[in-house]
Formats: sequence, structure tokens, C-alpha cells
Amino acid sequence: MISAQQKQDVISQARRHDNDAGSPEVQISLLTARIQDLSQHMRAHKKDFHSRRGLIGMVSKRNRLLRYLSRTDNAAYQATIARLGLRK
Repeated sequence: MISAQQKQDVISQARRHDNDAGSPEVQISLLTARIQDLSQHMRAHKKDFHSRRGLIGMVSKRNRLLRYLSRTDNAAYQATIARLGLRK
């Protein structure tokens, strides 16, 4: 689980304007941070199938948000995947 400070750092890097906390870019960035954290957990605990199911759900949600962003604002989509280092 990411700490509140890490969450604020991710939001400040991804937001569109000062009060932005819910844009697709912010949601994708937060999900990416949570996915990376849970991936570390899964490397240490290979048989934790309940967490694996949550991880798969987060990856699916991130993919849906990325598809939405690519449909609506392709420039923001390209910038987001470049900033996060995602393969698409």
C-alpha cells in the first residue's frame, strides 16, 4: 500500500491543474504506483492468490482508463505512457 505522502507526490506530478485529483492521468498514475507496490509483494509471496486477483483487477482498470484516454485525448495518452514508462 502506498503512503499518503507517496500518493500526494504522484498526484502532484500527474495533475492537469492545481485542484485536479480525479483526471484519467491521475487515476492511471495512482494505479501504476499501486500496481508496482503490489508486484513487489507478489514477488515475495508467490502463493498469495487473493492479492493476485486484486492486482489483475487493478491492471484491467488501468487498461480501461488508458483506452478511454487514448480515445478522448491522444496527446495526453502519449505523454502519460511516456512519463510512466508503460509499453503500449
